Amino acid sequence: MWTTLMKLDLASVGIALCLGLISVVLFEIFRMNSYRSQTPPGPRPLPFVGTIPYLLKNPMEFIRSLSQYGEMATVYLGRKPAIILNTVQLVKEALVQNASSFSGRPYIPLISWITGGFGIIFVTFGDAWRQQRRFALHTLRNFGLGKKSVNERVTEESRYLVLEMLKSEGKPFNIQHTTQNAVSNIICSIVFGDRFDYDDKRFAYLLKILNENVFLTGSVVGQVFNLLPIIKYFPGPQQKVYQSAEELKAFIREAVQNHRETLDPDSPRDFIDAYLLEIEKQKSNEDSTFHEDNMVMSVADLFLAGTDTTSTAIRWGILFLTKNPDVQERCHEEIVQVLGYDRLPSMDDRDKLPYTHATVHEILRCANIVPSGLFHETTQPTKLRGYDIPKGTQILINLTAILTEKEHWKFPDTFNPENFLDDSGNFFKPESFLAFSLGPRVCLGETLAKTELFLFITSLLQRIRFSWPPGVKWPDMNGVVGAVRSPEPFDIICHSRGS
Repeated sequence: MWTTLMKLDLASVGIALCLGLISVVLFEIFRMNSYRSQTPPGPRPLPFVGTIPYLLKNPMEFIRSLSQYGEMATVYLGRKPAIILNTVQLVKEALVQNASSFSGRPYIPLISWITGGFGIIFVTFGDAWRQQRRFALHTLRNFGLGKKSVNERVTEESRYLVLEMLKSEGKPFNIQHTTQNAVSNIICSIVFGDRFDYDDKRFAYLLKILNENVFLTGSVVGQVFNLLPIIKYFPGPQQKVYQSAEELKAFIREAVQNHRETLDPDSPRDFIDAYLLEIEKQKSNEDSTFHEDNMVMSVADLFLAGTDTTSTAIRWGILFLTKNPDVQERCHEEIVQVLGYDRLPSMDDRDKLPYTHATVHEILRCANIVPSGLFHETTQPTKLRGYDIPKGTQILINLTAILTEKEHWKFPDTFNPENFLDDSGNFFKPESFLAFSLGPRVCLGETLAKTELFLFITSLLQRIRFSWPPGVKWPDMNGVVGAVRSPEPFDIICHSRGS
């Protein structure tokens, strides 16, 4: 009798659980359908996980497909709808004409866990962000951003980069660490007041964990964490992301302590010195956001933004130039005609090197480092093209569609510097070139990135010819999409040109 009752009870519990689960799923489908009736069209989301599985399965194909829904589309990052802007006109309307409504940053659990809510890049729109960004821009300019002194630093570093690459002349080798170290040395000289040798093992390790974190943040691990933040209390690959971030912060704190011990208030050497002086200056200000935690994360943001994106663009560039040897040769001929083999380039040479200048921009267009832009968020209820958009809605920019829009590019689907040349062969920049975004959240390091890309690429093409290892398969040009879109690992062969 008791056994029969137990069986009945277990069966009832099982049926109740199944009915409950079905009810929850049906409610979620109903909830999503009610959202879909009020938002721009888009791919049909799955319950609870939205359109994330489509994104993870084939990121670039999914992002490319979104333009079929018109100038705006809706995707679901978990249970919440996000709107993606597919045209340059709409991006300008949102980020420039209605900047105050579209300049927020959403709460992203993994980013918040790593940063503690401090820094510049991922901080929400408000006084703290304004104070930190204004100070960073002012200080970076004081230490040479956009000035001749930074140009000279990049030119000097390009000498080291060429020599380092030619150490492996004639043999296939992976250029990732070399290019990353070279680019990182520029922001390090501004932030830390020093550069790091290419064989510095500790710095090589920091760059390695930086690469891993950038990939993991945008991978399945990052997406699962953002759906279920509670997993931060459990073992798993998400702990590696946190631990790597803590190691980078420890490196910065050690540098801060060294700066504090040797600080000369009358002669600040770099960004850290300037920040330490600002903390002291703002001590009596109750509304100040200048303290050590913000300093560490601001330095980390500058280090990350000033290292990974530009070095990734250079690697894409070398891949595109190797795949298109005619473009590589034409750039080299133009450079040698203007500079010879021994005079290194300067930013003043851009007008004399229109084809090379166009090639650098074409690298950025085709590299498409952040295919859907950095997340924005609406700071208040707003309207866009007839749709009511609630406060707190995530906004994405479909740079993939904008950078290949057939109406705005002569050769949208192929690598061709003619996209940036007019009929007279002079450089020009189409309005759809939004590699650095627009509005108040425009990339903080745009000027530095453009300087580095032009000077590094030009210096490399002046002295080196790149070729593909015989018999080796080309990588998938969709790349690997994490927090940024990187090329698959590849080896390249360097050949020294004249001297």
